[in-house]
Amino acid sequence: MTDKSNKNFWDKFAKLYAPFMKKDKGVYNKICESIIPYLNKDMEVLELACGSGQLSFSLSKHTKSWLATDFSEQMIIEAKNHGQYDNLRFETADATDLSYANEKFDCVLISNALHIMPNPDYAMKEIHRVLKANGILFAPTFLWKEGKERKVKKTLMSIFGFKMYQEWNKEQFEKFVEEQGFSVVEMNLLYGALAPIGVIIAQKVS
Repeated sequence: MTDKSNKNFWDKFAKLYAPFMKKDKGVYNKICESIIPYLNKDMEVLELACGSGQLSFSLSKHTKSWLATDFSEQMIIEAKNHGQYDNLRFETADATDLSYANEKFDCVLISNALHIMPNPDYAMKEIHRVLKANGILFAPTFLWKEGKERKVKKTLMSIFGFKMYQEWNKEQFEKFVEEQGFSVVEMNLLYGALAPIGVIIAQKVS
């Protein structure tokens, strides 16, 4: 179930999101570099929490189809304003309550979202359900417990309305993913402006 207060924050922040994230463009490029080798032109991919399309436009070019979704209607409007490709479609969806059929997608991408969900295991269950057997999960995620403490940043973000529900380090995040029925194939740490990002690539195993 969607956290309404969190959703309201992202609806209000939607127009500023793309400009805000420009400073991390290099990190997003590196995330794409980690994911692209796992993609091919036969794949149907679901993206959850796509924001305004920071990864959607770059990665969809390497697949058969790319369905990019976000629970914020305003984020989807902003994403559509940036354009669409023939194989790229944007729509609103709640990652914790998806309407898609079982085992529909070859891959699912959820970027920098699990840590801001009150119940990320709900989203992981839905991801597991809609992935085909041996399907691939891409889950780049801010790891707020990795390395140095970031109390000032977290305090400022909470003042502006940004809720952070989960704080993991690398090992804790890998364990969380594996507990949801996935086998970690690869984990790379990238360093952005806010916190380290654990780019985890995992395969559905159960």
